[in-house]
Amino acid sequence: MTIRTIIALALLAAPVPALAQDDAAPPPEAEDEGGLTGSVTDENAWEDLALAIPSFATDREQSTPANSAGTGALALELSRVVYNDLRNNGLFKPTGPDALPKPSYGDITNPQFGTWSGRGAEMLVQGFVRAANDGKLTVGCYLYDVQLGDELTRAGWVVQPADWRRAAHKCADLVYSRLSGESPFFDSKIAYIAETGPKDHRVKRLAIMDSDGANHRFITNGQSTALTPRYSPDYSQIVYLSYLNDRMRIYVYDIGSGRQTLVTESSNATFAPRWSPDGRTILYSMAVNGNTDIYSVPATGGTPRRLTDTPGIDVGGSYSPDGSRIVFESDRSGTQQCYVMDANGGNQRRISFFGGRCATPEWSPRGDQIAFTHIVGNFRIGVMTPSGGGLRHLTNSWQDEAPTWSPNGRIVQFFRTAQGTSGDSSIWQVDLTGRNERRLRTPVGASDPAWGPVLP
Repeated sequence: MTIRTIIALALLAAPVPALAQDDAAPPPEAEDEGGLTGSVTDENAWEDLALAIPSFATDREQSTPANSAGTGALALELSRVVYNDLRNNGLFKPTGPDALPKPSYGDITNPQFGTWSGRGAEMLVQGFVRAANDGKLTVGCYLYDVQLGDELTRAGWVVQPADWRRAAHKCADLVYSRLSGESPFFDSKIAYIAETGPKDHRVKRLAIMDSDGANHRFITNGQSTALTPRYSPDYSQIVYLSYLNDRMRIYVYDIGSGRQTLVTESSNATFAPRWSPDGRTILYSMAVNGNTDIYSVPATGGTPRRLTDTPGIDVGGSYSPDGSRIVFESDRSGTQQCYVMDANGGNQRRISFFGGRCATPEWSPRGDQIAFTHIVGNFRIGVMTPSGGGLRHLTNSWQDEAPTWSPNGRIVQFFRTAQGTSGDSSIWQVDLTGRNERRLRTPVGASDPAWGPVLP
């Protein structure tokens, strides 16, 4: 369900009332949030910020479907999610609620700045949760500059109990954007291929989860092999490849209804469906008579159009954010390399000239970089400019491949295959510095991650 965001929420504008607050009382008038200080733009400064995230508070202990222990326990869980989001993105080194004193409900809009400055805190994140009689939750989030004794920003959300984690991610997004000056990404989801069974007989199912690995669920049952999912630009759908009984099918799965629509099918080998930025077109690759080319087809189905016709293997198209160009891989030069062409297939030109092989290119949502798999002995995740310059390696493991970008273009996610006979795979992510790498936990083996846009 879409969160109803309350900008400069009236509930947040005034000091929090006493515990005997009447839920039916009308909210005060909203206040202007102007006069905020500038953003932190230096990465070292981000890491040096002493960011304190104590437990959220609640106006009164109340039962809620979101947590069997009540709103007090839920308040703590909300702050833990915010803390883990900000800790795991690699930019901040916050102190979390389990190591800090818990503010009272009245402290949320009236922080004890002297107490926090005495603990060395420079920035303070505080929040609250309230349960209404209809079961909905109101979650408030505040960011304070402790040294200035000033509120930097605030927001609030009214959510269904099942969406409490989304409110926590929205709070983390609020803090991240205010301090870094960058677009948010925590309130997003990831599609991937869940893998079970032995290496030579893997069951591969389509699965989705939150950006932090929570709220996991399987979409397909494993009767057919699912591969290479991608979210639509508006988040409402997932395109993926299904293989069963020697037939390759491209399906679009509607997240809201659970309905699947067949886009195209063939007995020819088919690869890597990808959305256009406007959501109207799907790119894919197909092998016909020994030659693999890139095709486009309307997302609703229809007659495919071939975009490449050079002898060899052309695979893996990814649109630029403005939809004007496509990056893809091809072996037309004799080795697997990355190329760029216009969206209509014209002006095809090679961009990778740095040695080794270039595979699975993916255009950044910012448009300034392309992530790809660089194969020189090992498989590493690299980034380069759209012209092929500025090569940098973000990972240095045995087999890392298939990068996908966070919605703000700050983090690259990929899957890593373990060295040895098991062939087990797992999802990892790394930021653009290449220093902050971590594994994203999944209930089973995982490959082919696809990071979706920020949720509406």
